[in-house]
Amino acid sequence: MGERGEERLLNRDVVLVMAATFCFMASNMLVSPLMAGFSESLGAGGALMGLVTAAMNFVSLFCRPIAGNLSDRISKRTIVSFGSALYLASSVWYALASDPTSLIAARMLNGVGFACCSVCLAAWMAMLLPIRHMGAGMGLYGTMNALAMAIGPAVGIRAQQVIGYRPTFLISAALAVLMVVSVLFVCNGGHPISRSEGVQPAVGRGSAGGGRPARHRLSLRSLVEPRVVPLSLVFMCFAIPYFANQSFLVEYADARGLHADVSLFFPLYAVALLILRLVFRRLFDTKPFRMFFAIGTVAMLGMLLCLTVMDNDWVLLAAAVLTAFSYGMMSSVTQAEAVVIAGKARSGIANSTYYMGIDLGMSLGPLLGGLIYGGLPIAWFYPLFMITMPLAWIIHLSTARFVARRG
Repeated sequence: MGERGEERLLNRDVVLVMAATFCFMASNMLVSPLMAGFSESLGAGGALMGLVTAAMNFVSLFCRPIAGNLSDRISKRTIVSFGSALYLASSVWYALASDPTSLIAARMLNGVGFACCSVCLAAWMAMLLPIRHMGAGMGLYGTMNALAMAIGPAVGIRAQQVIGYRPTFLISAALAVLMVVSVLFVCNGGHPISRSEGVQPAVGRGSAGGGRPARHRLSLRSLVEPRVVPLSLVFMCFAIPYFANQSFLVEYADARGLHADVSLFFPLYAVALLILRLVFRRLFDTKPFRMFFAIGTVAMLGMLLCLTVMDNDWVLLAAAVLTAFSYGMMSSVTQAEAVVIAGKARSGIANSTYYMGIDLGMSLGPLLGGLIYGGLPIAWFYPLFMITMPLAWIIHLSTARFVARRG
């Protein structure tokens, strides 16, 4: 692949990694909204239902720094293939689980696979992109993630209604197989790059090239990128209300006796996000992070307000569009910013640190949602999550100097 190929935003390897990313996240999100209901059908009570839902992300939170460190030391293909195998095994295990304890064990196995795949696919994508296209490229990567997060739950909910829980989990297993196939056809295996190469495009290189990868010593900085931690916590504040909504939207509508067809929310969000990313893709490389942060904040507050007063499909549509401008947009903006802050040589650890925000959001969102849903009037469900937006700005403004100084 020549120099011109290296400068292209989209090439064969990038497309294959994006396809693997979609299958990975769709496989995960297809089963996530079904976990609470399936565990209840196996005899779990309310607290155990929450534990089953959150188990995967708690395990992923602790495994992710290790996966991020490994992704800067060995081939990304190796780690993603291992994670894909765990995904396949856990999906089959879901279909065979006979009690909540077995389901928790499967979720924990899924968490290890989630940590391996999420970190390494993102780092692999960053390695394949020219630095001048990093914002647009990671925006497309974020689009694959976000579309899968939108389409996966919709397919999972519909399939469960038609064919039941266990056959639906086998659809997740099939997606894991497609992920493995996509990964095996990528030419660039995602081998580590040296510090001197970290600022150069790595497309088309099957290894580190002439330089040797930097030696790693076990330390806090080898597991976490300190400059990305504030960014991760900011994104966590967007992830908490998003995943609380994903887990409890159906129950919220039932409790309030709403006439809106809530199953439309995720497909509408997917369409809105795709249009947004296509229209704004060039702005990701030219406009400052704080501009997107401000837009995302207003959109998130608007989304929560719409869901609070929702009584028909039009308000549901408005909420879905605002979700695209909040969580959907911020998912790619913050990830691209994380790679730029840390540099390509530390893209694996930067992405693992960034994904900690998702892990915390995916864990805390359903847990907090369960506490609010079970302990407070249902009308307070979405308004209480508005607190996350002031918290995000407090984190950002109080750490901005630290990030700038260390950067």
